Parts: sequence; structure tokens; C-alpha cells
Amino acid sequence: MSVQGDKKQPADPASESNEEIRLPIDEHIEEEVAENGKRVRARGVYLLPNLITTGALFSGFYAIVAGMSGNFEAAAIAIFVAMVLDGLDGRVARLTDTQSAFGVQYDSLSDMVSFGLAPALVAFSWGLGTLGKFGWAIAFLYAACAALRLARFNTQVDTVDKGVFIGLASPTAAAIVASMVWAGHDLEVGAGLATIAALVTGAAGLLMVSNFHYTSFKRLDFKGRVPFVMMLAVILIFSLVTIDPAGVLLTLAVLYTLSGPAMWLWGRVHPKPANQPGKADSDKAKDKELH
Repeated sequence: MSVQGDKKQPADPASESNEEIRLPIDEHIEEEVAENGKRVRARGVYLLPNLITTGALFSGFYAIVAGMSGNFEAAAIAIFVAMVLDGLDGRVARLTDTQSAFGVQYDSLSDMVSFGLAPALVAFSWGLGTLGKFGWAIAFLYAACAALRLARFNTQVDTVDKGVFIGLASPTAAAIVASMVWAGHDLEVGAGLATIAALVTGAAGLLMVSNFHYTSFKRLDFKGRVPFVMMLAVILIFSLVTIDPAGVLLTLAVLYTLSGPAMWLWGRVHPKPANQPGKADSDKAKDKELH
């Protein structure tokens, strides 16, 4: 009798080569546009920009831990470090041509921790906790508004003018809260100071979901020449920050925050003149005569 039925068939080498080696942690695969314009499937993530984003995420997490431990000065500084790293990761990705959908989503989640949860929890540990339920309600309001702000930004990033922000940017709102905590980290927080902190934190949160327009500074040409006096202004700002970092940063953040409502109010008081139909028709007629 034949025993061929009991023998195992040899594996096909071609099928073995086509099998993917699976790691315990699933590999990331996403579609991206190649140089020839075709969409290709890319495996893995870019290291450099996501490494910077991870640094920002770590800074935000450290700020939470430091705030819970009562080290409010270090917590506030960590939030500002996260702001610096957050401003670098996107620019590095564009300079090195390492932009990806994964990086965009990772950066947004990092922003939620560093500029949403961290400022809210640090402010709560510093002063809002003395207000009881009202204090943690204000902290939650800020965190929820930061989440809404980031979600709205992600859905409108391709349709909104890149020269402006609609609503206060989450890093600026975090700068207000962090600099406030930094400036008062060595003060005894009573009911009065806690109430002021609650008003500032709540206002920063609501401004993030407002429709006020803020300059994004994305159109600044850092490669072009500027007047010499601009360098003197930059040196002066650095000098002032060195003397009193918390106070100067708080002042700058508040001035920028107030610029949105101020420009909105200026537009209401001095609206732009609408084009007059008769004048527009006469201008068109003149253009036709010239041509």
C-alpha cells in the first residue's frame, strides 16, 4: 500500500516569501503620495519629527506629575518647553520632507495632553482645588474646550486661511495658565486669588472655542531681511524675559489674547465700506472703454 497520503507536501518557497513577518506590536502602514504623484503604501513612521513630538508629550506629562507633587514652577516651565517642541516638530517635518498623516494625528494628541490636560490639572493643583467642585468644573471646562479647539482645527485645516487662527490657539491658552501659575507659585492661594485663577482659566478655555480671529504668524518670512530695529526689539524682549520670565510671558500672552476681541470690536466700530453698485458699474464701463 502507498503511504503517500501520510507524507507532508513541501511548502511553496514563493508563498513563504510572500508571507509578512508579524511583530507582537502591529506595524503601521499608511498611504502617501510618492514623487511621481502615485499613492503608495508606506511602512513605519518618520523618526525625527515624531521624536520631537514625543518630547513635547513627555514635557506635558511631566508638568502634570510636577503639579501633583506641588512643584508648580517646574510644571509651568515644562509646559513652555512643550510649546517650543510643538513649534519645532511641524517645521522640521516640512524642512526634511517627512510629513505624514500619522505625525499630524500624533501631534494633535500630544497637544491635548500638553496644552489641554496639563494646564488644567496644574491650575487645579495650584489654586482651583481650593474652590471645591467649582474649581474642578473650571478645570474640566478648560480641558474640554481645548479638545474642541483641536478637533475644530483638524477639520478646518485645509479650508481656513493659514494666516489666522479661528479661536485662541491651545498653546497660547496654555501659556496664559502656565505663566499665571509660574508667577504665583510661591504665593499663598486664598479664595480671592483662586477666584481670579478660575476666571482666567475659564476665559482662556472659552476663547479657544470662540470665533475671534488671531494672527498665526505663519506668513512671517524668517529668511528675508528685516529692519535693524527689529533685532533691537528681539534683544530687548529676551532681556526682559531673563529678568522676569513669568511676568513677561504672562504679559505677552495676555496682550496676544486680547488682540482677538480688540480686532473684532474695532471691526464693529469701524466696519469696512461696502462696494457701491453704481460705482462698481461705472468702473467696469471705464475699463471697457480703455480696452
